[in-house]
Amino acid sequence: MIKVSYNIKKYRNQLFEVINHGDTIIELGCHVGTTSRMILDSFEDITLISVDNSPEAIPKMDNLKNEYDNLCFIHGDVRLHDVLSLVFKKTQSCDVLSVDLGGGYHPDTVFKVFYIWSSTFKPKSTIIRNRGLLEFLNSTSKSDESFYSSEGYLESYKNEGIPPQIKEFELWTNSLK
Repeated sequence: MIKVSYNIKKYRNQLFEVINHGDTIIELGCHVGTTSRMILDSFEDITLISVDNSPEAIPKMDNLKNEYDNLCFIHGDVRLHDVLSLVFKKTQSCDVLSVDLGGGYHPDTVFKVFYIWSSTFKPKSTIIRNRGLLEFLNSTSKSDESFYSSEGYLESYKNEGIPPQIKEFELWTNSLK
C-alpha cells in the first residue's frame, strides 16, 4: 500500500495505521526527530533507521539515538547512492518506508527517491508526505488502464537488491556535484 498526504497529522496517522510491532521502518527526512520520537515512544520492539541531511538534525537525532537502542540515525542526502548503500548494509528490506522530504517541494525528487528506495527495500507500506505529489494525484482523471500495486513499492520493478548508481542524481541539485 502506498499513501500520499500533505497534512503532517494525517501523515503521522497513516504511519501509525501501518506500523506493527517488530517492524523495520526506514524514515527519509526525519529532520529533528519529532515523528521519530513518536514512533519510538509507541513501539518498543521496532527498528527505526532515520536519514536526514539537515545540519539541525544532527544534535537532536544524536540525543534521540542515545535514548533509544533501536534507532539508527544517518546524516546524509537520500539522493546519494552512498547513503542508499549504507542503509542497505544495515538492512536489505523494510516493512514501512516513510518519505517526508520538504513537505511540498520538488515532487519529482520525492517520486525518484520513493522509486529508488522502495524498489530497493520492497516495503509492505510506503507513506509519503508531499503536497506536489498529492496535488498531481488529485488533479488526474482515472485511466482505463489498470496498473495497481498492493505493496509499498511499484510492483513493475522486478530487480532485486540495490540498483546501480543513477547518473540522473547528478542533475538534481548543484549540491550533489
